[in-house]
Amino acid sequence: MKLPPLNALPVFEAVARLNSFSRAGEELNVSQSAVSHQIKGLEHYLGEKLFERNGRYLALTEEGKIYLEGITSALLQIERVSGQVLGREESQLRLSVFSSFAVRWLVPRLPDLQRNHPGLELVVEMTSESPVLSDRVADCFITLNSQLKAFSYDVLYHESLFPVCSRQFWQTLSRDLNLNDDPSAGDSAVSADQLAAYPLLSTHSIFGRHAGDWEAWYGAVGQSIPSSARVQHFSHMLLALEAARFHQGISLTNDYMLSNRSDAGDFVRVPCHAFETGDTFYFAYKSSRRAEPGIRTLRRWLISEAIRSGLREEVSPG
Repeated sequence: MKLPPLNALPVFEAVARLNSFSRAGEELNVSQSAVSHQIKGLEHYLGEKLFERNGRYLALTEEGKIYLEGITSALLQIERVSGQVLGREESQLRLSVFSSFAVRWLVPRLPDLQRNHPGLELVVEMTSESPVLSDRVADCFITLNSQLKAFSYDVLYHESLFPVCSRQFWQTLSRDLNLNDDPSAGDSAVSADQLAAYPLLSTHSIFGRHAGDWEAWYGAVGQSIPSSARVQHFSHMLLALEAARFHQGISLTNDYMLSNRSDAGDFVRVPCHAFETGDTFYFAYKSSRRAEPGIRTLRRWLISEAIRSGLREEVSPG
């Protein structure tokens, strides 16, 4: 087995993470010159430059980025396995997750996770878009991306969007349209044309364009948004849903946003059609780490909760 100079690997990881030779030296309690010596030795062994230096500016080369990806994963694995041998029962995992999924579905359920699995310390990292699948970002992910072959994926939810409004707003709408004030009644259906007479709260982030969500919703029944429609734009689904809560109009949302929340009763699902966005939410983790107790615990809990809350209709995980 031909290995690189092992002492240099934590030094390389620290320099790359801190983007500084001096800060890496402070963290490792060695001099800056010792850090520089270790990096030069590693570059000499690899025959590649790992950093570009321009005065005070320091950046990883492309080779350095590739090397960092593998080294970070390997060092973390050594740390975890060593902890298991030392008999440490606790496990810390970093989970990267969409902000809306975290706020509306995950966080309210964390007390159950902590109560049933006190040895698992979960660090939640929120992101506004699908996270980069990398050990440098997190240990596991809730993501729309299922393309990387090094990862394993478990389906949590196939997204469907449907219109909601506040209970007060529904009372106004049903009175205007002479509908049964019980939205679940068979005679309470609202047509797409009727809905356009009321403010439509749009979430830009779903399709990345103004009114993209409502365009898709109307398109699902072969229509375009009526030119008379009043569309109010929000950057995020959380904002549009809050506007709906405060009686400002009708928002498109999905199941996890209203799943078993104490405030779900504040909203009425308007009796109209729903449509599939084509997005699937996955729990993702490195396949090489599937046997780790922490990942196995979190995987089983997430899938069980997805089933229990109605997001996923499948048998419980093995």
